[in-house]
Amino acid sequence: MRFAKIIGSGSALPEHIVSNDELAKKLAQKGLETSDEWIVSRTGIKQRHIADDSMATSDLATAAARKAIESAGIDANEIDLIILATSTPDYIFPSTACIVQSKLGIKGGAAFDVQAVCSGFVYALTTADSFIRAGNASCALVIGAEIFTRILDWNDRGTCVLFGDGAGAMILKASDEPGIVATQLDAEGDLHTILHTQGCIHNGQVVGDPFLRMDGQAVFKKAVTALEESARIVCAKAGMDLSQVDWMVPHQANVRIINALGRKLGFPSERVVVTVDQHANTSAASVPLAFDAARRDGRLQSGQYALLQGVGGGFTWGSVLVKL
Repeated sequence: MRFAKIIGSGSALPEHIVSNDELAKKLAQKGLETSDEWIVSRTGIKQRHIADDSMATSDLATAAARKAIESAGIDANEIDLIILATSTPDYIFPSTACIVQSKLGIKGGAAFDVQAVCSGFVYALTTADSFIRAGNASCALVIGAEIFTRILDWNDRGTCVLFGDGAGAMILKASDEPGIVATQLDAEGDLHTILHTQGCIHNGQVVGDPFLRMDGQAVFKKAVTALEESARIVCAKAGMDLSQVDWMVPHQANVRIINALGRKLGFPSERVVVTVDQHANTSAASVPLAFDAARRDGRLQSGQYALLQGVGGGFTWGSVLVKL
């Protein structure tokens, strides 16, 4: 039987770090009151990385991809599939995945973007798994990359403190041994209004609201409920109990969501990977960034099971259970 196994990971973050205190000073100039204590107590976020104007999403994606390729110990031209999850692409088209393919010097193979907002990486990983299992690819590069700070309304205190920029990547390779054990994706389009950016280009003009808007309470409630159910479904698909999972690597949106989910699943906090304090919410990049951080510091070990989960606009969510 053919499986997809994670053999490498990498990440990239803009050099510019903005602390809560620095952000609070900038917002105060706009007449918006906030503080480090206010942000940390409500979100767990202490800082975020922000890309400068010269940086493109493909730049972050390519940097993360190079580290993943190095980690996997492969030649870039072994990659025959690139799937890039993003809501902040370089262009309307071509896909940012094609631009990354060019920057990596890869000749041939499929390349395309996936748009499922903060669930994007989980959707992309599931898609790559399906390609490999079906024999339509042998070595996949899966990336989550965002420059979300460019779609923030810096006059909206409720959203502008929450997000940051970054990219994470994984290399998947066909294997006789299980790597991605089970997956579960879902969506509820009727909830598309609780988290959205509705602007678009029409006849050369921006039409509609180009900024991210969110109903925070509705997102919180749905996120916890959906991810709890998704975790139980994906473990059932794998014929496993949640107690057999070594690590939870959830979407890094808000530490309150992460903690509430852990309590519902009976998952001890010491087995939950949390990077939201350092990166803020990087949307499709958050899961691979957290995964790579825990893999590189030695928490994630070969033979362990990790539950990767994403949830975001659409409304979308999903889980991927992997054996490392």
